[in-house]
Amino acid sequence: MNDPVGRADPPDDAGPGSHGGRAADAGPGGTVDPFSAVLGQPEAVTQLRAAAVQPVHAYLLVGPPGAGKREAALALAGELLAASALASGDDVAVTRHRRLARSEAHPDLTIVEREGPFITRDQARGVVTQSARSPVEGSRRVLLLTEFHLVVDAAPVLLKAVEEPPASTVFLILADEVTPELVTIASRCVVIRFGALDPAVVAQRLAEEGVDAEAAAVAAHSAGGDLRRARILASDPELGRRVELWASVPERLDGTGATVVALVAELLGALDAALASIDARHRQELAELAERDERYGIRTPVKALEDRQRRERRRFRTGELRFGLAVLARAYRDRLAGQLSGPAAARVSIDAFPALQRAAESLDRNPNERLLLERLFLCLGPPV
Repeated sequence: MNDPVGRADPPDDAGPGSHGGRAADAGPGGTVDPFSAVLGQPEAVTQLRAAAVQPVHAYLLVGPPGAGKREAALALAGELLAASALASGDDVAVTRHRRLARSEAHPDLTIVEREGPFITRDQARGVVTQSARSPVEGSRRVLLLTEFHLVVDAAPVLLKAVEEPPASTVFLILADEVTPELVTIASRCVVIRFGALDPAVVAQRLAEEGVDAEAAAVAAHSAGGDLRRARILASDPELGRRVELWASVPERLDGTGATVVALVAELLGALDAALASIDARHRQELAELAERDERYGIRTPVKALEDRQRRERRRFRTGELRFGLAVLARAYRDRLAGQLSGPAAARVSIDAFPALQRAAESLDRNPNERLLLERLFLCLGPPV
């Protein structure tokens, strides 16, 4: 748990303060739309605008990674924390509150990140303690709880605090889905839903940020509606080669273990190389954090950012493997559709899908990647 945490690019949803995101600071009269950086979520933005004007005690923002939940939550936090300045017409203070919230450095904004595979009871107790504290600067305190689809058995600890927080506290809870453990907490919140972004919308945003139109389209399609991942892929010149490599798997399998081992090594080597861009961005984040701390006179725990970067790196690897399996599934569908004719080819293609599905499902359990792919490719066997 971090109080406060600053970072250049949040784990779930890329923030408007980085990677070409649009600034939302108000000029004179507060004329700039603070939610302009929330991409492709008109219904959610309508709810966010209403929440900024007349907030309740808790909001649950639900949707897939990269859909803009965190970006939206930071924009709403900025409006909640700037409320007094907005009412008094102090444009300078409004701009400051919004900028500090967007950069996750506001003293009245607490960010709660999981410290392990799940949100623990100890973390939940810490949230309860934080929710009871008085604001530092203004009349409100905002608690932003991330990845709370991973709350598991800590939910009962939080229930009372979320249900009846102090009048000065507002909860903003982010989750990829409403799990059974989260249902009761969800019933105490206003739920705001986010959908996966249309690849065309993602490609347009990437193009607006200076990405070549063709590269933007490839990255957006490969990211599956995840703007954060699309931004990473757009800077990866080897994306096309990885697509071709995965698509070539059916034709390269020959039934021998030696070929399987060599092919898996090639795929994992390409995956390791793909991490170079995200590692470079992580180094930039650390540098930006140090610069921001110096500018605002604060000291942000670096360990929290490093822990988040490790989780993001793990998510990126898993996302790459899911993407590769999807490319492989398309290759087998092409075989089934008749690019290779005959009943034997159709039988091999049909048999491939259950194995691919099992492999994709097993990624949720953080398996040994090499063993997973070797087992899969041995199961797929040579083309007929």
